[in-house]
Amino acid sequence: MPITKVWIEDGCICCGMSSETCPEVFEIPDDHDINVVKENVDFSQYEEEIKEAANGCPVDVIKYEEQD
Repeated sequence: MPITKVWIEDGCICCGMSSETCPEVFEIPDDHDINVVKENVDFSQYEEEIKEAANGCPVDVIKYEEQD
């Protein structure tokens, strides 16, 4: 099932793991103190990396939704 939505819930500690795992989807912009999901990304191209980032998140705040 393709991933259709990715988001980061409150509580991100900006450890950098997700942006290292999948920089095409996640980033910590210079003007932010939290990790963000990049806009206009085709998540289907990075499904394995998104799941790896979500599973590896030390505070479990990276979430994704798959199409039914």
